[in-house]
Amino acid sequence: MNEVILSETLEAFRSGDISLEETLDKLKSWPYEDLGFAKLDHHRAIRQGFPEVVFCQGKTIEQVVEIMDRLVSHNRNVLATRASSAMYEAVAKKIPTAQFNEMAKLIFVHQEDITVDGDRVVLVMTAGTSDIPVAEEAAVTAEVMGNKVERVYDVGVAGIHRLFAHQKLIDKANVIIVVAGMEGALASVVGGLTAKPLIAVPTSVGYGANFNGLSALLCMLNSCAAGIAVVNIDNGFGAGRLASIINHMR
Repeated sequence: MNEVILSETLEAFRSGDISLEETLDKLKSWPYEDLGFAKLDHHRAIRQGFPEVVFCQGKTIEQVVEIMDRLVSHNRNVLATRASSAMYEAVAKKIPTAQFNEMAKLIFVHQEDITVDGDRVVLVMTAGTSDIPVAEEAAVTAEVMGNKVERVYDVGVAGIHRLFAHQKLIDKANVIIVVAGMEGALASVVGGLTAKPLIAVPTSVGYGANFNGLSALLCMLNSCAAGIAVVNIDNGFGAGRLASIINHMR
């Protein structure tokens, strides 16, 4: 349920196209719907501008299918993260319009175009190729939420000349997401090259002393470059969502 759907429902009632009973039936699960194993927040799109996003990890395939089916009945665009191919195949049988990005592990249903401002670019960068799955989670999330996204991958500090070749794109970007594992140094370097808001995403990529992303997280939190915000380890979705919020501000 977003503002457009709510407005259309109320206008249809006012014009007499639907009865009071039909209107109440459409609104009866608002603001949330209790499925027993999940309470779906159908009010979230009105509060936050995008519907509740499904975190699939730890859920059964059947639960994911039912949650997605109910969300799609109330919202035109729906997103699910940390999804498996098996989950997508089951969802697609119920919702033929569902799409899947295997690398990002995202299922999304796109039934309504969101106006995209082509002058406001979200730039997603990675230190290495191994960081791309997390970066794609961020990039696709931002795209689904109505943002123009550019990608620059594998420009880590071990070959820093690769980064400098993209300075014009860094300058053009409105928001930058930097995804890096190992020691996570790329966020500090890019942060020192731009005045734009930068969202740093530590990944669990690295050898033993990386501590599954903890070293990159601490490096990013301790960056001396100003204007850097840090999300949790491997949290591409959180970075994409935050970048979208910033990019849509006026």
